[in-house]
Amino acid sequence: MNGLSRGVEMAGLRGELRHDEPMARHTLWRVGGPADRWYRPADAGDLARFLARLPADEPRFWLGLGSNLLVRDGGLRGTVLAPGRGMDQLELLEGHRVRAGAGISAPRLARFCADQGLCGLEFLVGIPGTLGGALAMNAGAFGDEIWSRVESVLCMDRCGALQRYGRESFSVGYRHVEGPREAGFVEAVLRLEPGDAQTARQRMQALLQRRNRTQPVGVPTCGSVFRNPEGDHAGRLIEAAGLKGLTLGGAQVSQRHANFIVNTGGACAADMEALMEEVRRRVRVHHGVDLQPEVCILGEPVQECRP
Repeated sequence: MNGLSRGVEMAGLRGELRHDEPMARHTLWRVGGPADRWYRPADAGDLARFLARLPADEPRFWLGLGSNLLVRDGGLRGTVLAPGRGMDQLELLEGHRVRAGAGISAPRLARFCADQGLCGLEFLVGIPGTLGGALAMNAGAFGDEIWSRVESVLCMDRCGALQRYGRESFSVGYRHVEGPREAGFVEAVLRLEPGDAQTARQRMQALLQRRNRTQPVGVPTCGSVFRNPEGDHAGRLIEAAGLKGLTLGGAQVSQRHANFIVNTGGACAADMEALMEEVRRRVRVHHGVDLQPEVCILGEPVQECRP
């Protein structure tokens, strides 16, 4: 616990509250201005109590590991909720099912299921995010998507009330999920298939090797930047337009995979957004295709992102 609560009574709460927290610390691109408030709850009960104390009109932003997210340099007006430790539980259920907290990392969830001889989530091993973030955007890779395994989810509304929903309560598509308004994911029950643990581990290893061969690793990148248009791949279109290596400020189209933009060092969020728009413009000119961002862009811009 740190500092004054600035309008939030912290008595009885057990999480960590920060003010004017740089979001560059919490996004994989390592850019982003400050959030008014940032809260990491001790557990779901602590999160509920915190939400109940926020002003009714306070904007709330649910955060996973910060992949597929661009926070502008002007930051966020409102409160960022960062479920993590205390919301990363895993429980094996009957009927080849798993109950998992929204704060669990996608790779850890994949490995847990494989160790139990449960198959169907191996693709998550290479996704840099949490289960909550994966649910919010229907994360997927190599032809699989997380919502194909969802039986039910437990959500928390903006006031801290919990409600369980079945899969049928959500409209799910490619990198798109619509459900109860302003509710955040707390946990999910996932239905898997019985299989061989060793085979599942081998498949995960093969997927990781493929990812490391074809995608940039070891540099700040948020994951895929654009959605694949129907019947094609964003990376192919960007590469065919001759844009690999295109650089604006500290942002660069990856030389390894054209649908990734990397922070080469010292980038600001405006660099990322400007490069995204330039890529979209050139792909429209070259191919007549308007690429749609997979990245979620939040926050306020600034006139100058550098001194």
